[in-house]
Amino acid sequence: MGLFSFMKNAGKKLFGQKDEVTSSAAAAVPVSKTDLLKAEVTRLGIPVTGLNVEVSEMVTVSGTTATNADREKVILAMGNIDCVGCVEDNITVTNPEPEATFHVVKSGDTLSKISKDVYGDAMKYNVIFEANRPMLEHPDKIYPGQTLRIPAL
Repeated sequence: MGLFSFMKNAGKKLFGQKDEVTSSAAAAVPVSKTDLLKAEVTRLGIPVTGLNVEVSEMVTVSGTTATNADREKVILAMGNIDCVGCVEDNITVTNPEPEATFHVVKSGDTLSKISKDVYGDAMKYNVIFEANRPMLEHPDKIYPGQTLRIPAL
């Protein structure tokens, strides 16, 4: 549990583009930022029960996950959204294991370069890629300002 900072102007454009969905009656229904963030966690398939999201100056997230990895993925799913600068974590973990560290991608970074810096072996980039799935769809698709999970080996 804690407070995590993110680059507010980097990340997936979730807010402001399609803040409406069309209902079956073809009438536009406004969708809140809270609903959009919950839908993103659902879309990514991150297992969390009792997910609660509050949006104010920061995003506050709570619920229960089985592992720290799932907890960290929820935090990253929320924080790597454009216009989100801070995530307050109130998620309970039922089977805690060691926490990963977070790395903010800089211009020129690749997963191989990050792997070389962290693990001393560029070929362990797949460990970082797998730790950030499903948020990452391909090892080459990272961007400056994105925050990644770096698990311990």
